[in-house]
Amino acid sequence: MGKTGGFEEFDRRENICIPPEERIKNFDEFHLPLPVETRRQQAARCMECGVPFCQAGVMISGMMSGCPLHNLVPETNELVYRGNYEQAYLRLSKTHSFPEFTARVCPALCEAACTCGHIKESVTTKDNERDIVEFAFSHGLVDNSEPKVRSGKTVAVIGSGPSGLACAQLLNMRGHKVTVYERFDRPGGLLRYGIPNMKLDKRIVDRRIEVMKESGITFVCNANVGDNIPAEELCEKYDRVVLCCGASRPRDIASPGRDGSGIMFAVEFLREVSKRIMDNDYDYETVIAANDFSFGSLAGKNVIVIGGGDTGNDCVGTSIRLRAASVTQLEMMPPAPEERAASNPWPEWPKVLKTDYGQEEAIALFGKDPRIYSTTVSEFIRDDDGNLTGVRTVRLTKKTDENGRVSFEPIEGSEKIIPADLVLIAAGFLGSEEYVTDAFKVDVTTRGNVATTVDSFMTDTAGYETSREKVFTAGDMHIGQSLVVRAIAEGRAAAAAVDESLMGYTNLRN
Repeated sequence: MGKTGGFEEFDRRENICIPPEERIKNFDEFHLPLPVETRRQQAARCMECGVPFCQAGVMISGMMSGCPLHNLVPETNELVYRGNYEQAYLRLSKTHSFPEFTARVCPALCEAACTCGHIKESVTTKDNERDIVEFAFSHGLVDNSEPKVRSGKTVAVIGSGPSGLACAQLLNMRGHKVTVYERFDRPGGLLRYGIPNMKLDKRIVDRRIEVMKESGITFVCNANVGDNIPAEELCEKYDRVVLCCGASRPRDIASPGRDGSGIMFAVEFLREVSKRIMDNDYDYETVIAANDFSFGSLAGKNVIVIGGGDTGNDCVGTSIRLRAASVTQLEMMPPAPEERAASNPWPEWPKVLKTDYGQEEAIALFGKDPRIYSTTVSEFIRDDDGNLTGVRTVRLTKKTDENGRVSFEPIEGSEKIIPADLVLIAAGFLGSEEYVTDAFKVDVTTRGNVATTVDSFMTDTAGYETSREKVFTAGDMHIGQSLVVRAIAEGRAAAAAVDESLMGYTNLRN
């Protein structure tokens, strides 16, 4: 695949990135495409390796290696190199529902497993796919037609995040009549309200939703199933129900002073900012100048972010754009090594130190990395009127007992006070919302995920039917907090399982 020796002839070039000092002035996406000829050179670096680990999508040492969608990566790269973008899109769409989303927010599992990356620098597969799908949209290649034949079967998909949308897309293509229920005011779930606009412009989400509506999928918003819509009503009305509500129950920090104002869960913070941007028709100056957020204006304020993952980084970048005076990010874990450890060989996912866009912006603006490692909050400090003024932190040390269990213990005398006007908790999630699982009367695992059965005819879809007959699940609600690309893969696999249960067979599996 690609050009013989292309990986030796051309160096890796990623999409153009607007410098931090400029991009923090707005909430626009800040990666710009390369010229077409340069993009074709990047695709030419795909090296016809014997085993394309990039598309394997297998678990190695508990981590996903390669694309879980099993995208035909060498083939699409070859077609881009040849300049045949139309065929590249047709090939990509065989396995991928929404390349425009993962091309913006995915950590590129395909590139981490790229054989070329084992030798020098990996192929820019993620950027290549972005060019492919944008070409498809701009040239009218994205199919928005309704199925020619309907099955007469009906399916309700609860939740319009990446797994719910992917599941709905395939079931609709198969001819089933699909209705998607979303508890918020606009469809998109995590894509709309869990990811900031500068990573994924919400107009990109709207573009896809419109295609899905045109193809015959119905969306019902402000529909909080299990609250203002009874679960039993849907189970009676539809032939099948698919729960794709995510793992949206946030992990709290139960330290003294937690009660009161000035402390928010990260997902609530990001949702409020994203909604304000859309409600103001992307007029960023109005959003930035606003002082009527539930948390007030951040101009001149000190922000503490608890959590070192993607959501924590998103809070850093968003707070900077809202003109915070300082942003500090606390991470309980020690920093990852700068290079792969011997125990973390290719093609495993590289557990190495990553400085993401939010941290880059903090370094450019404040002159230092916002992250403080091996640290947690032992107390939220308040004044006599109950207003948050700071956090007391304590350093942690890692300990392993005789059974190999790891714990983090506070280091005596390491306490420190950091000023804070707003604390954002981005400490991960504990599984699906209990009011939803209780409403549908489905079993859950000890981790709070919806438990599934494995029927003999569904072995290659890993089991997506819940303990309640005719009710299925997919995405983070099934596997726990994960990546957008894995949620899409889950939604597609669940669609195959639902289709098979309805029709006795399915042609939806890749």
